[in-house]
Amino acid sequence: MKKLYEQWPFNFGAIHKQNFEKSRIVIAPVPYDATASYKANQREGPYAIINASRFLDELLDSQGDLIGLKPIDVFTLDECVVSKNSVKEAMNGIEQFIWNEIVSKNKIPLVLGGEHSISYGAVKSLKKKYKNLSVLQFDAHADLINEYENSKYSHACVMCRILDLGVPAVQIGIRNMNTEVRDYLTRNKKQKENVHLAPGVPSLEKILKGLTKDVYLTFDLDAFDPSIMPSVGTAEPGGLFWNEVIGIIEAISKKVNIRGADVVELSPIPGLEAPNFLAAKLVYKIIHSIINSPLNNK
Repeated sequence: MKKLYEQWPFNFGAIHKQNFEKSRIVIAPVPYDATASYKANQREGPYAIINASRFLDELLDSQGDLIGLKPIDVFTLDECVVSKNSVKEAMNGIEQFIWNEIVSKNKIPLVLGGEHSISYGAVKSLKKKYKNLSVLQFDAHADLINEYENSKYSHACVMCRILDLGVPAVQIGIRNMNTEVRDYLTRNKKQKENVHLAPGVPSLEKILKGLTKDVYLTFDLDAFDPSIMPSVGTAEPGGLFWNEVIGIIEAISKKVNIRGADVVELSPIPGLEAPNFLAAKLVYKIIHSIINSPLNNK
C-alpha cells in the first residue's frame, strides 16, 4: 500500500488541481549545472526543493499568522530541458523558455536552480517586459568575473553579464572575491557602492538606493552561513542567517515590485534533509511576500 504522501501531486506545495490560467506565480525548475566549478550536483536542487515543499502545508509568517498556498497562487511547470551543446546555447534556451512559458503570459517566474548561471536567462527574459529592471542578489560571491574556465556565461560571471544588459544590481552577503573582482569594483565605483559585505546587513534605505521599482530577486543559497546551509557548491563561513534574510525580503517586497525570482545552487547532500527544507521554506516565503505585496502586479 502506498503511503499517503506518495499520492500527493509532485509540484511545489503538493497543490491539488493547480491552475495555470489563474496562477500568479509560475515555478520553473531548471536542473542545470554544466559550469559548476567544485561540487556539481546542483541539477538535483529543483527536485529536492519541490519534494521538501510537499510537506510544508502550514507555516507562520513573521507576525505569527498562518500562511498557506492556494491553487491559484502558484503553478509548477515541468522541468526546463536545457541544451548541452554550449553554455551560451543553454542560456538562450532558458531565456526563451521563461519568456514563452511564463513572462509573455503575464505570470511571475520563480526559477529553481540549478547553478547561478541560469539567472542570466531569466533576467534577460524579464528585461524585455520591464525596461527599468534591477536585481537584488543574495550571495557569498560577487560573480563579477568576466570569464571563467573559457566561458563568459559561467556561474562565476553571471552578474557581469547581467550588468552588461544595463540592469543595475544590489549585492548582499558578499564575503569572497578575487583580485579581478576587486579591480572591477575599483573601476566601477557605482557598483562598489551596491556591494554589501557579510556579516553586515545593509539598511533598507541603502538597499533601495540601488534598486528600481521593478526588481528581480536572485538568491544563491551560499549567502546563508554554512552552519544552516551546508548543501551548496562552494560554502563560505561568515554568512547570513534566516531571520535577517527573511526580514529583508519582507521589507523589500513592500517597497518594490518583485517581478521574478530564483533560488539557486542547492547541492543536496544524501541523508541530510534540513537544508532542502530550508530552501523550500525560503521559496515559500518569497511566494508569500510577492502575493501579499501592496505593490506587486499593479
